[in-house]
Amino acid sequence: MRIALIHALRHSPPPIEAAFKAAWPEATLMNLLDDSLSADLAKTGTLDQVMTDRFLNLSRYAVGTGADAILFTCSAFGPCIEAVAAERGAMPVLKPNEAMIEEAVAMGKKIGLLATFGPTLTSMPPEFPAGVEVKCKLAEGALAAMDRGDFAEHDRLAAEAAKELADCDVIALAQFSLARAKPLVEAATGRPVLTTPESAIRKLRRLLGA
Repeated sequence: MRIALIHALRHSPPPIEAAFKAAWPEATLMNLLDDSLSADLAKTGTLDQVMTDRFLNLSRYAVGTGADAILFTCSAFGPCIEAVAAERGAMPVLKPNEAMIEEAVAMGKKIGLLATFGPTLTSMPPEFPAGVEVKCKLAEGALAAMDRGDFAEHDRLAAEAAKELADCDVIALAQFSLARAKPLVEAATGRPVLTTPESAIRKLRRLLGA
């Protein structure tokens, strides 16, 4: 199976590649990265038709390489990804967080959502079903720490922020790049922690019968 991974943050490829290596090493991966997507969204705060067209063009390129499925890895672009899924029809097209949301909802009614990219905490909560309480927390400064290569500080700030979610049934890490902080978040909160890469791979395998 050939899985196209489309990234809007340059820190996203390593955690998803590591997760595939651990959980589905037989899959063939191809990576598309356009980190101007996240930069432009941070500037404008708008998911307009121009942004949607950029996502459609990236997905068409991925399909042209022979991809069997597409997994997007940045969680702030839900409507754009939905447009891709509508165009692709039967091909599996996953938002980065949809599989994790499904697993989180099965584990409890109060879900902590930890993010390092602010717009995610606007776009992602409406994707949870009605009747579920979503408590959001931004790990201030964590993404900037990762940008300058200070991964230990990124993880520390994520774990510190997650302490405010310790009253939740389960904690969901909103960014693929946050997956690396899972052990520290678990230790800081004592709660079960879900990551987008692990959940997405489980769902892709089910959808593709692999």
